Amino acid sequence: MSSKSTNLYKQLAEEKLFNKSVNFDLKRIKFALKLLDNPERKLKKVINILGSDGKYSVLTCLKYFIEANGERTSAYISPSLRTIRERFWMGDDWLSYSEIKKTLNIIKRLKVRLTVFEVLTVIFIVNAAKRKNDYNLIEAGALFAKDSTNVFDFPLMQVVVNINKQHLNFLKRKNLSEIIKQKVYYLSNYSKIYISKQEMSNLKKIKYNLRNNLSKITYPNEWKIFKKNGYFYKDKNNHIKISNKFIKSDGLFNNLGMAIKIALDLGIKKKLIEKTIPIIKFEGRLDYLNKGKLNKKLHKNEKLLVDGCHSQISGKNLSNYLRKLNIPKYGVWSFMKQKEPDVFIKEFKGVFKKIITLPINGQKNCESPKKLKIIAKKYGFVTLSASSIEKALKMISNKEKKIICFFGSLYQAGNILNKN
Repeated sequence: MSSKSTNLYKQLAEEKLFNKSVNFDLKRIKFALKLLDNPERKLKKVINILGSDGKYSVLTCLKYFIEANGERTSAYISPSLRTIRERFWMGDDWLSYSEIKKTLNIIKRLKVRLTVFEVLTVIFIVNAAKRKNDYNLIEAGALFAKDSTNVFDFPLMQVVVNINKQHLNFLKRKNLSEIIKQKVYYLSNYSKIYISKQEMSNLKKIKYNLRNNLSKITYPNEWKIFKKNGYFYKDKNNHIKISNKFIKSDGLFNNLGMAIKIALDLGIKKKLIEKTIPIIKFEGRLDYLNKGKLNKKLHKNEKLLVDGCHSQISGKNLSNYLRKLNIPKYGVWSFMKQKEPDVFIKEFKGVFKKIITLPINGQKNCESPKKLKIIAKKYGFVTLSASSIEKALKMISNKEKKIICFFGSLYQAGNILNKN
């Protein structure tokens, strides 16, 4: 991460006015927005994207399709990989450091004790309102009921990606039913709701929570991705060929399918969608690094792969992809606390020849390599620990043909992309 970005995050973390805890309550951010003359009401065509796995990839696909159609977007994502600026996409560029600092100073003068994520959300809203772009694509943080991105009275659409067990530490009732309720029960009655591919038991719970919702709801049975001499999207009226060398996992194909369905409903032509699909790429998601400083440290027979998967479902998508490859795989595993490391790493049984556990530089809330090592050994992995990305590579790299896969954390994916 750049020094400017690090300094900005440090400023946010050290600012006494801001609340350092994760405290879900919409009253604070709504009060701050009111003091700013409600800029959220000036945003055109808001599309909320929420859920557990796939928010970024659905958002990215939609951004590609909408902009290919000659319309402009603003987009809010979290977490960022390389720099704080990535959180704020304004058309074809990120928000500048000077604009971020200027808006931060305006927020500080409000004297409202916002959380750091609420501050970031307000920074986006204030600047997106100035840009007046055609669409505003907004990725939720945790849960949704009281998430700071849930401040729009009449969103155009609300998209629910795959839901699984995440953020249990924020709930009194620590189960999947409560997570689903917090994400979908409070969706707008004045919108169009799209539900992406889900586990069948989860889909039943989603439908139950939406039983009284007045919005038009599109469920995942209305479209599908299928494979027959390549990948295709199909719904009642459309059949679209998917040609993309960067998309490799079932999860990413499903997220692309969700975005295609939405793009079609927005009136974007099928031929334009088909033409745009080949150029879509996701950083840090099944991302091969074929060039760069880290790549130069490897032998020519070795491939470097980065995937920020951090849940059971996204882990399963990665493991399913790796199982198809007839080549030795070595894993470098990092993970944040308050997740489910045991459930996650079990998905990789039989995949990795060896696992190196690694801390996440810049993240105090990451699991220690020692703990991850104990967990990995419990499931039969040959496991070592390293203190840095470079040392992990040095422990694995030799002339053996192999894939070296860094996985388990988007924060670590960002560290690797920056180092490369």
